Amino acid sequence: MTPTLAQQRALLLLLVAVSAAFAWIVWPFFGAVFWAAVLALLFTPPYRRLVRWMGGRRSLAATTTLLLCLVVVILPTAIIAAALVQEVSLVYQDVQSKKLDVAAFAQQLIDSLPAWMAGLLERLGVGDVASMQAKLAAAAAQGSRFMATQVVGFGVNTFDFLVSTGVMLYLLFFFLRDGGSLAARIERAIPLSHEHKAHLFSQFATVVRATIKGNLLVAAVQGALGGVMLWMLGVQAALLGGVLMALFSLLPAVGAALVWAPVAVWFLLAGSIGKGLILIVFGLFAIGLVDNILRPILVGKDTQMPDYLVLVSTLGGIAVFGLNGFVIGPAIAALFLAAWDLYSSRQRPAG
Repeated sequence: MTPTLAQQRALLLLLVAVSAAFAWIVWPFFGAVFWAAVLALLFTPPYRRLVRWMGGRRSLAATTTLLLCLVVVILPTAIIAAALVQEVSLVYQDVQSKKLDVAAFAQQLIDSLPAWMAGLLERLGVGDVASMQAKLAAAAAQGSRFMATQVVGFGVNTFDFLVSTGVMLYLLFFFLRDGGSLAARIERAIPLSHEHKAHLFSQFATVVRATIKGNLLVAAVQGALGGVMLWMLGVQAALLGGVLMALFSLLPAVGAALVWAPVAVWFLLAGSIGKGLILIVFGLFAIGLVDNILRPILVGKDTQMPDYLVLVSTLGGIAVFGLNGFVIGPAIAALFLAAWDLYSSRQRPAG
């Protein structure tokens, strides 16, 4: 019996209502669900190999893959996060006790400028040293308060973090074991042709894997290299600098230089010419070249979007979704391109 138009509309309304209600109750665990899906997508190839090696025992293969993910991803991330919280606390104490004097650094920077540049700043209305020092000091105080708030918040929300991590691992097991059937049900519910659905799913999976496997590994290598070099040069917050380099390296064109370049300038202005030059050379020829060497190997040129689109979608994703946005933003951009490509191919006349 074919449903009437009124019945179809009622079913659609019910579908929208229950879907919105489901999203509302699941939203507090959005991060856990999202990262469980991302990790499942990333660890599906080793899971499938384990299924073959274990004679088709999917539950055992999913458990083994879950332990592998725990050792490779979760535990190192937790250790680095704990060390980072401690280091941020030390930086906050240094700012509060004036051991890290941003205003004095600004004065030293302005004094080192050539006369023509100082005159240009004066004509532009930004040559007031006292005013600039006050603004930088206020910015440093605000930044230190923000860091302290994050540290306190991390401690207060430790229980929520542990609960979310437990939910993520629990979901990851089922996403690995039953992900194939779940993906098939989602695919059947999408009212598109099989070819179009396959193209969209393939594009989405490619971009997510590229973002995780390529961008995150490149970020980790750049952050590790930068952090070790800062530690060798005697920088106190070397771990914090390495983590910041890893985060900024997710942005094309600018990247880790936003962290190591100011540190190199600080060395030069402080009279440590050798350290400043070492950091500049290392930043250009070691940290900077990692992206050009590793990214094509790990990702492949045919899977990359234009740099400007990656930059805009990454920044926009982070602004909307927080840290999760560095994956969600490029994935949405990839689906946007794929959808418009499908539409344009349908509008193109045959022959």
